[in-house]
Amino acid sequence: MSERIVVVGAGQMGNGIAHVFAAAGHSVTMIDVSRDALGRGRATIEKNMARQVQKGSLDAAARDAALGRIALSETLEPVREADIVIEAATENAELKFRIFGDLDAAAPNGAILASNTSSISITEIAARTGRPAQVIGMHFMNPVPVMQLVEVIRGLATSDETTTRVLDLAKRLGKTPVEVNDYPGFVSNRVLMPMINEAVYCLMEGVGSAVAIDTVMKLGMNHPMGPLALADLIGLDTCVSIIEVLHRGLGDPKYRPCPLLRKYVAAGWLGRKTGRGFFSY
Repeated sequence: MSERIVVVGAGQMGNGIAHVFAAAGHSVTMIDVSRDALGRGRATIEKNMARQVQKGSLDAAARDAALGRIALSETLEPVREADIVIEAATENAELKFRIFGDLDAAAPNGAILASNTSSISITEIAARTGRPAQVIGMHFMNPVPVMQLVEVIRGLATSDETTTRVLDLAKRLGKTPVEVNDYPGFVSNRVLMPMINEAVYCLMEGVGSAVAIDTVMKLGMNHPMGPLALADLIGLDTCVSIIEVLHRGLGDPKYRPCPLLRKYVAAGWLGRKTGRGFFSY
């Protein structure tokens, strides 16, 4: 069964999600209000698929077929025909609430509305719609074409049927879905972000250099990437947003964002995307 998929947002996560759906045989429309963002997203998909062909994990004919299944749109019109809509906009609660109100108005009654949010409450997002049973979290990991995990988050009202459909869909993408419940940060960021935040405290307090901290975690704890380099990859602004969700939602001072992390964000040192974070790129 090939569902009609719409992905809202053509950024790093959105184009990765569109990539894996198209490669798995689904027709997918990528929506963004910015034509430039759509062009960049499409170019990124082409570049990443070219890399897969070079590595032998995708043949040229399959790549061409997958690229042919991807459509682009600057409006929500394709949502009217969608079976599943996946929102992959910026990690901003008010923006997501607004998008879901618009998606609910546009999508067919049977459509599932999923969010790729990494920390914002699925229950709160669902409450902005008239179909809370059909709203779910589908949190892909970055980079989407490479990473195996999809964290599937049930809101308070998410139905068993919606959950089963999304778990099955993730498996058909070749991913490993893990079902979790809707609490701040879910599992992934509830565990990851305090580690990143603590690594920044170690740097701020002079416990070790950025290289030393990351080397300890890579060689001592067998992590493929150190926490500071990982923060640079995620984006330091995104890290602060997620840690603030944990701090606000759980009310525990242990989730307080490190002042040095806030300082880097204030300076515009956001990591790889700006060329400088804890490391230079």
